[in-house]
Amino acid sequence: MVTISTVTAIGATAHAALTRTAGAARILARLTGSTYLTAGETLVWLGPPGAMLHPRTIVAGAAAADGDDLRFAIDGLVPWRPAPLALDRASMATLGRVWRGLVADLNAFGVPGGFGALLVGAPLAFPLESARRDAEDLAGACARDDAPAAAAAALALLGVGGGLTPSGDDFVGTALFARRLLSDAGVADAEGWRRTADAVLAAAPARTHPLSVALLGDLAQGQAYAPLHDLMHGLARDAPDAARDAARRLVRLGHSSGWDMLAGLGAGLAI
Repeated sequence: MVTISTVTAIGATAHAALTRTAGAARILARLTGSTYLTAGETLVWLGPPGAMLHPRTIVAGAAAADGDDLRFAIDGLVPWRPAPLALDRASMATLGRVWRGLVADLNAFGVPGGFGALLVGAPLAFPLESARRDAEDLAGACARDDAPAAAAAALALLGVGGGLTPSGDDFVGTALFARRLLSDAGVADAEGWRRTADAVLAAAPARTHPLSVALLGDLAQGQAYAPLHDLMHGLARDAPDAARDAARRLVRLGHSSGWDMLAGLGAGLAI
């Protein structure tokens, strides 16, 4: 077993999992930018210095060595978790105004990928163009706070696109993330959106990759990558510069995952 003692940051989910396993984890898959592992029954991943924080992230200065069994030295580390965000009806007007200013300046962030094209009125690329109606239906259901209608559109989007986290999954998951935050604030149908999230998560294992299933579950619980949380704080606190910085960091995620998430956030917030 190889011990990695150069852990510099760790998400709360990864920290809890490694605490239960006394630091032990097993490599599931090695990719160019990160290494996916299981710590007990929990999926986590190992990234290099500067890796984007997420509750499941382990940031270490040394990549995984040869062999599948690892042990991480995490004593003394304070796990990263998203800062609480208190939304209410009054803050929704601010959030919408800052969001509209952000979207008006999206071209400064580069060419939108994936479902991000919807934010600038551009055509969707193959294979997403056939899912445009489903994405629009999900956004419309969010705008009406119609959780049952959202479920049908969300299920149609699961697995749409390529990669470990297909575009459709990122779009759906972040829409559910937004509805969870609004439900917690008392401005959305909490019980209806919980049932919709449960339906999506029950169907996901048969339609998409296990990594994406785990991330969908996190998003539905209001847990996401750090830039997405930072973006929400910037929007709600009338901090447009902070919101733009967070959006720039978010859209760098994956091939188009960040853009898909940004579009899903707009759909879920119904603004």
